[in-house]
Formats: sequence, C-alpha cells, structure tokens
Amino acid sequence: MSINYDNKKFRSVQNSESGEVGAETVFLYHQNRDLVWAEYQGGSIVRGQLIATADENGVLDMRYQHINADYKLMTGTCVSTPEILPDGRIRLREKWQWTSGDLSAGESVIEEITDRPSRP
Repeated sequence: MSINYDNKKFRSVQNSESGEVGAETVFLYHQNRDLVWAEYQGGSIVRGQLIATADENGVLDMRYQHINADYKLMTGTCVSTPEILPDGRIRLREKWQWTSGDLSAGESVIEEITDRPSRP
C-alpha cells in the first residue's frame, strides 16, 4: 500500500456549503492493511466515525456517520483521493454524498496535521 493512514490526524481546509465538517473538525485515522477507519469531532460535529477500504493507490471508499450540533444523525458515502504535499503531509480530495438529510453531494479537502512545521 502506497499510503499509510495509521495514527494520522487531519483537519478540513475546504468544504462545500452543504457539508458539516469545518476547520475545527479533527479526524484521527487508523489502518490495518486495506481497512481504514477514523473518529472525528469538533466544530458542528459532536461525534463521528468512518470506515473505508483503501485501494493500491490509497484511494478510500468510505461510509461515514456522525451526530451534528443539532443532535441529528447524519450518514453518507465518500471517495477520498490522496496526494502527497511537498512537505510530505497527506492531502485528501473528497467527493461525498449524504445518504440522509437532503441527499446533496459535495467536495471537500482535508490535510494531515503534524507537529512539525510545514514548509511553504
């Protein structure tokens, strides 16, 4: 597998208007072979979980669920495509769709958070 997601933290840097994840939302990813899962919370997300499979290029086919600030259970599907930034961090470009609520679709970008300073 070309991408290792285990114990990586991510934060949203961009999202479509109908998305609920924002800059305050932090994701903690885990991985065992091609199985990937994460917990997330912060901002308008009280608690969330996702589960995914990763292909040989690290592309994630995922399902997610969370409770939002209005205490509504929200669910959806997402395909996340990784790219490696110049400083070595992972960026995920995501195409998602709600399977609850208004069933809208959107795009988002999340980036790995590290303790090391990022380079321009």
